[in-house]
Amino acid sequence: MNLYSYKDVSLAFVHPLVPSLYLTGEQGSGQIVISNSTDHTVHAVAADGTTMVSYVAGNPGHLTLEMQQTSTLNLALLAWFNAVKIAADAGGVSDWASATVIVRSLLDGAVHTLLGVSPLKVPDKTYAAQGGNITWTLMAATVINE
Repeated sequence: MNLYSYKDVSLAFVHPLVPSLYLTGEQGSGQIVISNSTDHTVHAVAADGTTMVSYVAGNPGHLTLEMQQTSTLNLALLAWFNAVKIAADAGGVSDWASATVIVRSLLDGAVHTLLGVSPLKVPDKTYAAQGGNITWTLMAATVINE
């Protein structure tokens, strides 16, 4: 039997300009998606049908976080975005991609470490009769899948 529980997933967010954030599943978040951007294999086919296989290095990716618009995670990410944007607008871009995110699943032992994390943009927010979810997309220079 295999078991899965979102309650056993944890996320740690660390950046020098804001307090660190540690969460477990079900703390106002809907889902966490970790994506790798690099296709490591490229095939080029010549006119005679010969295939040249190339290995492409690199491990960039992105992290998509869906959460309730009133969650602690959303408020923390918004504070982080504002801190790095104010610093960058004032000429201090060195901390723009200084965040580290670690996502861990206790049940299956999976660990994802994302380094050089920066915000893509502030997510769209809907005002409606009842609250909803919003989605943050964070870019990562390096995604390590352990």
